Amino acid sequence: MTEESTLTGQAPPPVRDWSTPDLDGTDFDPVLAGLMREGPLTRIRLPFGEGWAWLATRHDDVKLITNDPRFSRAEVTRRQVTRMAPNFAPRPGSLAWADQPDHNRLRKPVAGAFTVSAMKRLRPRAQEILDELVEDVVRDGPPAELVERVLEPFPLTVVSEVMGVPAADRERVHAWTREIISTNGAEAAGRAKEGLYGWITATIRARADSPGEDVYSMLGGAVARGEISEEEAVGLAGPLQIGGEAVTHNCGQMLYLMLTRPELMERMRARPEARGPVLDELLRWIPHRSSVGLARIAREDVEIAGHRIAAGEPVYVSYLAANRDPAVFPDPDRIDPDREPNPHVAFGNGPHFCTGTLLARLQTELLVDTLLDRLPGLRLAVPAEEVRWRHRTMIRGPRTLPVTWSA
Repeated sequence: MTEESTLTGQAPPPVRDWSTPDLDGTDFDPVLAGLMREGPLTRIRLPFGEGWAWLATRHDDVKLITNDPRFSRAEVTRRQVTRMAPNFAPRPGSLAWADQPDHNRLRKPVAGAFTVSAMKRLRPRAQEILDELVEDVVRDGPPAELVERVLEPFPLTVVSEVMGVPAADRERVHAWTREIISTNGAEAAGRAKEGLYGWITATIRARADSPGEDVYSMLGGAVARGEISEEEAVGLAGPLQIGGEAVTHNCGQMLYLMLTRPELMERMRARPEARGPVLDELLRWIPHRSSVGLARIAREDVEIAGHRIAAGEPVYVSYLAANRDPAVFPDPDRIDPDREPNPHVAFGNGPHFCTGTLLARLQTELLVDTLLDRLPGLRLAVPAEEVRWRHRTMIRGPRTLPVTWSA
């Protein structure tokens, strides 16, 4: 018997290779679905890195692991673990790899940019940006390519304004972030990271005395006051800058679902005042990423779901799987606009709950409301099977979304 089976009465599950296929549409990953059926705790080997890792798929276990200090993100930076990304170069200061109390110290300098009050101040400007884009689409008339015309430029512009990216640099910054979230290979991702983080370093240095309320000015001031190091400020900024990509692709999936499910579109149009809960249900349901995100390392032996996770072993959680846990979400594979309660974990959980959640929700609400209200009779301009989807990327979504409407 293995040591684990002696301690828990269970033999460890087999290690499953998970080389994520390029999936078109909004179908749930069949490999992940199979892992969920095998048990709440399985073992996986991803395309890059070394060894294997535990994978938790049950809602309660995912919440426990992501909120338990016995599981460390910082420890991952000191070793190679099996992973999705080809290029692994974690930076000091990155919130993603920080444990408490460092996590709170690092989050504090930028927290003011993502509060409820900050979003209220931002909302009119974000609506103005979106109105300009949609007005151009309306003026040109149908058909239109929504990803190119609205879904990419809107989050890029809004995030760039929050961060403080000058207009002249935005396309270059966007090209870097797009490459970083791709899985095109370590060399390409490495070049993109070098370009982006070099630009971020220069920008933070230039804003040491800036009174601005943008994130780069906040970080420049925090470095000047000695609250965080320059290296930490750069590590903080990168993921925030990249975060705009997720809104593009998540909203692309949501709109695709509305455009291919007439009953869903009718619900959104008939009850505009009740769109918020429907968007929450779509956030729960959409397969917003490929595979899994970032690992944690067990600091000590921990028993979960009848298995012993030994100190030093890597653990992944799947928020996608947790959002389909039938113990929490009855009939989880069905989109239920009236689902209540809906404790989804689409934005994460615990200390690493997404910093930009309020910003992402603001942009999502504005996009859906504005497109549905300004483009009557909105529908796909091509058969659903002709919509092209992003491949070789960590964030899933349509690459094109050709639409038409009643002009």
